[in-house]
Amino acid sequence: MRGWRERRRLSQLDLGLAAGVSARHVSFIETGRSAPSRTMVLRLATALGVPQREQNRLLVAAGLAPVYTERPLDAPDMAAVRAGVQTVLDAYDPYPCVVVDSGWWIRSANAGAAVLLDGVAAHLLERPNALRIALHPDGLAPRIRNLAQWRTHLIERLRREVAWAGAGELGDLLAEIESYPGGSDDSPDLGGVAVPLELDTTDGRPLRFLSMVTTFGTALDLTAAELSIEAFLPADDATAAALRAGKAAPPPR
Repeated sequence: MRGWRERRRLSQLDLGLAAGVSARHVSFIETGRSAPSRTMVLRLATALGVPQREQNRLLVAAGLAPVYTERPLDAPDMAAVRAGVQTVLDAYDPYPCVVVDSGWWIRSANAGAAVLLDGVAAHLLERPNALRIALHPDGLAPRIRNLAQWRTHLIERLRREVAWAGAGELGDLLAEIESYPGGSDDSPDLGGVAVPLELDTTDGRPLRFLSMVTTFGTALDLTAAELSIEAFLPADDATAAALRAGKAAPPPR
């Protein structure tokens, strides 16, 4: 608990005020002088913005049973989640759309995502990770026109996730991604709508995308809570027309 409080840069008094308890009680919990109840652990964790998976770990550390379940995505009682994900994927097609988990591993994709995977080296597709595919020299990086800008955007996004959720697997991924070549662009275009992805297809046609993320806002299962559906929407009429016509995707073999 102390580690999460310090990560959020809060004093014991700050946390106590946010959670509606005394700073003294926070101190007793952190030093082990007081055994917190399940309700108290969850109250403090909520005030700290601790991710659900880490809330489970706090409960276990306090000698309590975890509160959030974790079912495989293909479990029978996850049918509604699978159906919801598929509905979103189908709705965006022919625009690229991928489903990633908390480690940025790609769990599913629609047919339109072929334009993002075409030409990517086989070793990156064995267990596809969205950030590796985007920024690895054997992935999309050579075809991204604004690589420095897009790379900076993704790295900053991952840094925020590491700072918010803790290091671990994401910290290792961040260190790996930062080691890839591609430069950086720290000057934001304040006149734009969002950072675009400017991509050439394998045969040289330019495409421009804006990304949009969808999540399950009220999920109590860890698998569902950690899923993100990222859609790449056309940023100009030419990209939209090319995707609708199927001209951006590689021809069937």
